[in-house]
Amino acid sequence: MKIFKFGGASVKDYKAVINVGEILRLHQDEELVVVVSAMGKTTNALEAIIASFSKGNPSETEKLILELKDFHHTIIQGLGLNQTSDLLNEITPIFDWLKDKCKGEFGDYDFEYDQIISLGEVLSTKIINNYLQNENFKSTWVDARKLIRTNNRWREGRVDWELSENLIQAEINSVFENGNRIAVTQGFIGHEEEGYTTTLGREGSDFTAAIFAYCLNANDVTIWKDVPGMLNADPKYFDNTVLLEKISFKEAIELAYFGASVIHPKTIQPLKRKKIPLYIKSFINPREEGTVIQESLAFDDNIPSFIFKMNQTLISLTPRDFSFIVEENLERIFGYLNTQKIRVNLMQNSAVSFSFVVDHSKINLEKLVDFFQEDYLVKYNSSLELVTIRHYDEPTIDRVTIGKDVMLEQKSRHTARMVLKDLD
Repeated sequence: MKIFKFGGASVKDYKAVINVGEILRLHQDEELVVVVSAMGKTTNALEAIIASFSKGNPSETEKLILELKDFHHTIIQGLGLNQTSDLLNEITPIFDWLKDKCKGEFGDYDFEYDQIISLGEVLSTKIINNYLQNENFKSTWVDARKLIRTNNRWREGRVDWELSENLIQAEINSVFENGNRIAVTQGFIGHEEEGYTTTLGREGSDFTAAIFAYCLNANDVTIWKDVPGMLNADPKYFDNTVLLEKISFKEAIELAYFGASVIHPKTIQPLKRKKIPLYIKSFINPREEGTVIQESLAFDDNIPSFIFKMNQTLISLTPRDFSFIVEENLERIFGYLNTQKIRVNLMQNSAVSFSFVVDHSKINLEKLVDFFQEDYLVKYNSSLELVTIRHYDEPTIDRVTIGKDVMLEQKSRHTARMVLKDLD
């Protein structure tokens, strides 16, 4: 059994859905669980609907719902399914429910968010499953909202692994025992004890693929993307990128922690536990090998990897009473960062100062300065970039620091990190 995950870009329009079908034809002898995200920009559209609903703007909300409905009907028509009454009978009640929902009272934001945002995945999987059946695939639709059990932490549900495993195994085994070869299900969503829909947070669809793989002891997982695999740098910031053909789970977690955007660590951890390989492959060129993330460490240091985080702010705090930076200071600093949900990308302290780097767009700098300035001398520099190099050498460091002023630098055995500012 294999787990395939297709993201929004891979199902953005009817041509993309047809391409998904062509990829699945290459694996007709396999039992497949196919995890699918919402189509194209559907999640953004649903977020706009939620925002309008929360502000009590019924006419705008209804307009946005109609636009979303038209978008999906255009895909249905392009797939030649517009005359398929079964599909329309499945799709129409979803939009009717959404319209009725948005005519009522808006409750807790995070709760309402999960109930509405999850419809994108439901719609995409309904359409794709019907298309596959129309193309004579032995596929069936499976509702992840009834299989992945979480707590009721809306927008970031925590998985109950034991219960989810029981539910998933019973459902998927039944699907294949009944002669189906493909189970089409939703990424990103689950349910809590009372049956209300929950979502799994950042990179939730990739995580869903890992959950199904873990619970089913799958042979492997493939995430289909618009890149040839995992590259050693973002092509937006780096010329002559190189494909990482094989890396370890440990290396992938390290790269993700430092900011590589391909795979989130929470996706890798369940696979690492059961040594289930994770492939990252191109839905544009599906026959290419792509990247495999697996147990062996043997290939990790073959190629240096570069991770760039732009628009960073470096903040330094020095106690005004000339005291040292000790546990008491750090407790107060991190307490503030935690309450403000500020993620630190890099930190460093000396005897008398503590410095940290954050995404400028995710902080209220004026509020931060105001909080600390009574007890600390606060200095900051903005418009910086944070560069991380895994498996570095001096030539690789020289390559990224040309024309830059190094504001802060850290090195360990395998990783170099530098905060850089353009020279005037």
